[in-house]
Amino acid sequence: MEIHHSLIDYNPSQKSILTIGTFDGVHFGHQKIVRRLVQNAKELNCKSVVLTFFPHPQLVLNKNSNIKMLNTIEEKTNLLDKLLVDVLIIQPFDKDFSELSPEDFVKKIVVEKLNVQKIIIGYDHRFGKNRAANFDDLVTFGKKYGFEVEQISVEELDAIAISSTKIRNAILKNDFEIAASYLGYPYFFSGKVSHGKKLGRTINFPTANIEVAETYKLLPNTGVYVVQCEINYLTVFGMMNIGYRPTVSGKDQTIEVHLFNFEEDIYYQKIKISVLHFLRNEQKFNSVTDLKIQLQKDKENAIEYLKNKL
Repeated sequence: MEIHHSLIDYNPSQKSILTIGTFDGVHFGHQKIVRRLVQNAKELNCKSVVLTFFPHPQLVLNKNSNIKMLNTIEEKTNLLDKLLVDVLIIQPFDKDFSELSPEDFVKKIVVEKLNVQKIIIGYDHRFGKNRAANFDDLVTFGKKYGFEVEQISVEELDAIAISSTKIRNAILKNDFEIAASYLGYPYFFSGKVSHGKKLGRTINFPTANIEVAETYKLLPNTGVYVVQCEINYLTVFGMMNIGYRPTVSGKDQTIEVHLFNFEEDIYYQKIKISVLHFLRNEQKFNSVTDLKIQLQKDKENAIEYLKNKL
């Protein structure tokens, strides 16, 4: 997949089949659009092109927004690459770009820059300044500028329309099974393993301390979870604690993963953590001994969950 970090960098040599959007999560609904895009591009001997934006438009247009993203740009890129997209354009989104009128966006970007033969979009797509234009406007512009438009219907699961917002809400409610059913994969994040205080070793529960660089990434709530980790192309299961370690008077939030049957040195390596199931809230115990007893129960519950689900 070709990756361009600005429209300026892309000079197409052949016609494009295009889709446009933030595609946060690259969930089942997005996948439906992208698969249709790739299939259509092959049929028409065109390039399949995804135009997305960074940062998220809401973060630019609403300075008070505290929205967190389901995907980092790297994660989104990898997910789209797996769907066999030919070209990904990550356009920097700023105030100037947001001021483009719907017709200027179509004429200057879609037609003149991307050499589009056809646009495939989702059922709720809006574009241009103040998101003023919709599917019908795009059809009108298509007739004027000579491209076709196809709309993909809403993707539903058990009669519920899938959206990035609903996935965020599921994660915030600790319902990772529902989130995975909407996404088509377990919700995940990645981070580097750093040195911690090594308190876990003293109670026979060593942990990998994870640092996530991207502050805009949505992380799970504080609590204990069953996780699946990818480390050096190995899949390892474990349990994760996100929180402040109140039993040992911790002050800063940490992400700690205890890996089952794994003892390799992985300091400074990047690992992918897929969150499978919420076990319990973080709590303060009367002693480290009580904490150790609870961790053993957590491990037994995690292993039992994995036996039943895998």
